[in-house]
Amino acid sequence: MLSRRKLIKRLSSVPLVSGLAVGGFPLQSPETTPATPKRDLFKELGVRTFINAAGTLTYMTGSLMHDEVLDAINGGAKEFCLLDEIQDKVGAKIAQMVHAEAAVVTSGAFAGMTLGLAGILTGMDQKKVEKLPHLEGTGMKTEVICQKAHDIVYNHALINTGCKIVVVETAEDVEKAINEKTALMHFLHIEADKGKIMHEEWVALGRKHNIPTSIDIAADVPPVENLWRFNDMGFSFVVISGGKAMRGPQSAGILMGKKDIISAARLHMPPRGFNIGRGMKVNKEEILGMYIALEKFINEDHDKVWKAWEESTAHIENTVKTVNGVQVEVHVPPLGNHTPTLRISWDPGKLHITGKDLQEALRKGDPSIEVGGGGPSNIGVTVWMMKPGQEKIVARRIKEELSKAA
Repeated sequence: MLSRRKLIKRLSSVPLVSGLAVGGFPLQSPETTPATPKRDLFKELGVRTFINAAGTLTYMTGSLMHDEVLDAINGGAKEFCLLDEIQDKVGAKIAQMVHAEAAVVTSGAFAGMTLGLAGILTGMDQKKVEKLPHLEGTGMKTEVICQKAHDIVYNHALINTGCKIVVVETAEDVEKAINEKTALMHFLHIEADKGKIMHEEWVALGRKHNIPTSIDIAADVPPVENLWRFNDMGFSFVVISGGKAMRGPQSAGILMGKKDIISAARLHMPPRGFNIGRGMKVNKEEILGMYIALEKFINEDHDKVWKAWEESTAHIENTVKTVNGVQVEVHVPPLGNHTPTLRISWDPGKLHITGKDLQEALRKGDPSIEVGGGGPSNIGVTVWMMKPGQEKIVARRIKEELSKAA
């Protein structure tokens, strides 16, 4: 056996090739290896970052992912797997958590609407799958019934299948509108209070006529119970965004519901091609990230989180209301974006600034801050997308700008 001294002497005679010894192992010790500085790509690219006091808005890139979600994404990036297998396994876990027969991770709620309806239209018929969105002469149904108050721009996801929207207002209208062409009855939760037919009646009408019912709850958690409430109620499929309150990947969402619909919807998804959903690709990293985000969200201490939101909101409220002429009011939207929201308004006779001007001043400040609202003499502030301590910065900056205008 070689002595330690002889071994070191022998190794010292091995020629170096590009800094490597025989076998490819580095000879340089970790202590002498210079650390590669971490790149700040936002700074490098000249992209403005900001404190988000406005909420989970897509154009503001939604939300920030938890470390556990990022760990899942990074871990998933280091191995290969079959896309269908990971969707099968993750979908089964998600379905169990949300009280659904089946579930699949999609590239957002919008994609989930298209895929869910596509599955209803085609079933497991591959020839029909390849026909969409061309419905003429296929024997497929062509109409989706929707309440007038629920017919918003995002319903384009349904039109993408080739179907048309039939607008109704009353239960009697629904009865008249249903015919052999009716494929689906669609409901929008965030506008539920503006329609004349509520959730349970909508589902009952669908069941009466054997028509599937769907519901869009894209931004409608919290409360966490909404994740399973509408599956328990009997909707045929439910779609939700993953990159809002759940803080999963911004480009992910969940389609959940009846097993036959989810199975058929997956025929329209990658890895399969020649279908309308080929471009709605979701990768293994997003699937894993969405799974962990959902799991973490369900298991959170929601009372504790809510109390923290209330405390941060109260700090901003108590800071800015000290400015003469300023009024503050906290309200909680009942259906979507259900979090404490602070409305800050002022007497334009005492403070010579508009909501738009205040938004711009906060945007151009250091650090940059984005707030909501921007009316003639008001703004809106939410704290749920702020990092700890940022509420103090937001409170100080709003007070500074309002004080200047006094």
